Amino acid sequence: MAKAKHAKTNAIRLLEQQKIHFDVMEYETGDGQVDGVSVAEKIGQPVARVFKTLVAKASAQRLFVFVIPVAEELDLKAAAKVVGEKKIEMLAVKDLLSHTGYVRGGCSPVGMKKLYPTVIDVSAQEQGSIIVSAGKIGMQIHVQIDDLKNITKAQLASITTTHE
Repeated sequence: MAKAKHAKTNAIRLLEQQKIHFDVMEYETGDGQVDGVSVAEKIGQPVARVFKTLVAKASAQRLFVFVIPVAEELDLKAAAKVVGEKKIEMLAVKDLLSHTGYVRGGCSPVGMKKLYPTVIDVSAQEQGSIIVSAGKIGMQIHVQIDDLKNITKAQLASITTTHE
């Protein structure tokens, strides 16, 4: 059976080049509900398995990529400590496309314009495989955590705050 044809994003091209197994999951975007929790519902996956990609910068304009569960928030202090910076802040949405090649809501940790230092929240290890953006709003990729770590040269660390 032939593989379904999907739009080729940088993330998908890179995964294919590296011969990494992944599954593409597409979802409807017409209702405007493209936040991570809504996406998890639309693709029928547990919220804990769906991760978002956040880009932050240090004072020296160094960029970092953080991959965290969609229902969590990035702990900026913990994230800064992990990457060896005193302080980091979120990259402005208007700067996202020029630095990563991706837009907000379609930012994948795979296939950015440059390979930025990447940190994946340690909770991903419990999942075994996670779902991240495929580089386009309306499209996600399901990939093994070890494959994602290898292709992004990521480290695992505790970088989220839980609000309960």
